[in-house]
Amino acid sequence: MNITKVEAGGKNIAIVSGSGVLIEDVQSALDLIATVHYQADSDRIILNKSLLNESFFDLKTRLAGEILQKFINYRVKVAIVGDFSVYTSKSLKDFIYESNNGNDIFLLPTEEQAIEKLSQVK
Repeated sequence: MNITKVEAGGKNIAIVSGSGVLIEDVQSALDLIATVHYQADSDRIILNKSLLNESFFDLKTRLAGEILQKFINYRVKVAIVGDFSVYTSKSLKDFIYESNNGNDIFLLPTEEQAIEKLSQVK
């Protein structure tokens, strides 16, 4: 796992990259939150969707809800970037729409859009 720290809009944003799946379950999400806080002193994280277990995007598994609740509990804003057009689930599309209109969780197509969004939200 690599963590790159970016400053935008007066906020520290951690861009996490790596190969393979980084977040398999709730505990691995908590480990990521702690590692990013310690290494980058950031409460804003950008992840590529390839770092998440694919079942995250199947809302019936409830994995997305359990993981994202931890980000909210620890007041960490997260942007997941990637191509979400590959998913046909209406529920997931609705979830993405609702998330992108909130203040804590974003699912966006590019890293640049994620940096812009995370630098603007309070």
